[in-house]
Amino acid sequence: MAAKRSKVTFVSNGHELAGMLETPENSARGYALFAHCFTCGKDVAAASRISRALVNIGFAVFRFDFTGLGSSDGDFANTNFSSNVQDLVAAADFCVTTMKRHCF
Repeated sequence: MAAKRSKVTFVSNGHELAGMLETPENSARGYALFAHCFTCGKDVAAASRISRALVNIGFAVFRFDFTGLGSSDGDFANTNFSSNVQDLVAAADFCVTTMKRHCF
């Protein structure tokens, strides 16, 4: 099944974070917010493969780079568990406010 890939950005704690939204060719059955390991980027092979598998069964997947990782702004050395949780909340807010979807 063909997928559409869109690069997006959103803000968390004053930093611009980079995201990737992958959607199936047809209507999505639901939207998933993919939170990979806290030291990996959104483009790590495992995250890409899992996202692709979810898209292939009809789910849209939103994954992103946490602060200071991959294409996201900020300094990873200044992050902690709490800031990572804040990034997740900002990503979920992005799903609801910008994409008008609930990502689970």
